[in-house]
Amino acid sequence: MSAPGRERRSNRELREVLDELVQHVRHVTRNVKTMPQTELEYAEERLEWLAEEVWRAALESQEKSS
Repeated sequence: MSAPGRERRSNRELREVLDELVQHVRHVTRNVKTMPQTELEYAEERLEWLAEEVWRAALESQEKSS
């Protein structure tokens, strides 16, 4: 849990990766029915990569605050 009065969104890298993840998910959700198979495969790979980046950024943030 964050300290009282501390800005929760202080990890800029994590925020940026989360924003990118949300944008990607929204794009895929809107277009999934019309996307060719190769684009769907790429979208899945990118989703996995973004999830790994979020995880990495969150762990780095946690290590810095310890």
